[in-house]
Amino acid sequence: MVRKITMKTPLVEIDGDEMTRIIWKMVKDLLLEPYIELKTEYYDLGLKKRDETCDDITIQSAYAIKKYGVGVKCATITPNAERVEEYGLKQMWKSPNATIRAILDGTVFRAPIIVNNIKPSVRTWKKSITIARHAYGDVYKDVECRIDNDIPCKAEIVLTTEIGKETRFLIHKFDSSGIVLAMHNLDKSIESFARSCFNYALSQKQNLWFSAKDTISKTYDHTFKDIFQNVFNIEYSKKFKEANIEYFYTLIDDAVARVIRSEGGFIWACKNYDGDVMSDMIATAFGSLAMMTSVLVSPDDCYEYEAAHGTVRRHYYKYLKGEKTSTNPVATIFAWTGALKKRGEKDAIPELVNFTNKLENLTLRTIEEGKMTKDLADLSEAQEKYVMNTNDFLLEIKKRLDSEFSI
Repeated sequence: MVRKITMKTPLVEIDGDEMTRIIWKMVKDLLLEPYIELKTEYYDLGLKKRDETCDDITIQSAYAIKKYGVGVKCATITPNAERVEEYGLKQMWKSPNATIRAILDGTVFRAPIIVNNIKPSVRTWKKSITIARHAYGDVYKDVECRIDNDIPCKAEIVLTTEIGKETRFLIHKFDSSGIVLAMHNLDKSIESFARSCFNYALSQKQNLWFSAKDTISKTYDHTFKDIFQNVFNIEYSKKFKEANIEYFYTLIDDAVARVIRSEGGFIWACKNYDGDVMSDMIATAFGSLAMMTSVLVSPDDCYEYEAAHGTVRRHYYKYLKGEKTSTNPVATIFAWTGALKKRGEKDAIPELVNFTNKLENLTLRTIEEGKMTKDLADLSEAQEKYVMNTNDFLLEIKKRLDSEFSI
């Protein structure tokens, strides 16, 4: 038996829902616990537990990451009306990711996991494209309502100071049914977002793009544009020149066109909703939503790693019937390796960093040797392909780990 790697500081472990919850345990049992004395502080963010605690468990997990510095999160359900009925929930709880991101006030960096025998759908792409997503505000902390009557009314934004002074902005005068949405952001959060993006670009030595729609949103989006430019001019212009990289702003529609024509190899910073959508597009075009890393980085040097995809509901229902599924676990593996690697770097445990690098490389090697889950087999250019269920695929990786560590 190999001597297990010892950890010094707990990793915040955040469990999730459905098929990804099943894979979470499989990854731990097969690929981590035989080699590492896992030291974690565990939080169950399964939907039933969130409902039972009135979502307080989500807040607790976020503050645990602030305490310990590194967390790893399984995919979770954000319930809609259908899910409220299915799980018998007290209410339609908000996205746990949005809650954690708001507390950490961080930036989400998502990048595709590149495999040699899977080519991007966009033929010009030769290098990875990283999406930097603002993780605060916008529609994820919105207030919205529906107007269901035909009595004429008006919707307004009302700003009230502590001394009671009011300023009103008319949104619309309604003479029929309709909907209203209000959202906000904070200058300090946008500044943190900008610095995170500039620092990450310098660490990766890659160009940074930022896109919004200031021609239409002349206050909201224009504020993002101005803050990015001011922070860059004052704090980062010289550093970027020395690193021989560039920063530029462009409209979101222009950015989309540029991305499709590019060869990749840059960081694309987006507002919260734009980043949510574009990261899925980038992941799918590079191969699969299950082949993408995702890390939330806060201004105070805290990190939360997660799989960028959902809970794979359809496969979970098959699993409950006793059927074997070919669910891709790679993003879950890389969430764990990313968190453990960062924990190893922070705590000066080179053995832990080395192990995570080996596990990532062996995972990719398994796919490049033609052994993979169904989603990748449909895309792979490998001459020989062996479509495997999730458990067998993880066992293939474990076989290589055992050989590497002479078990």
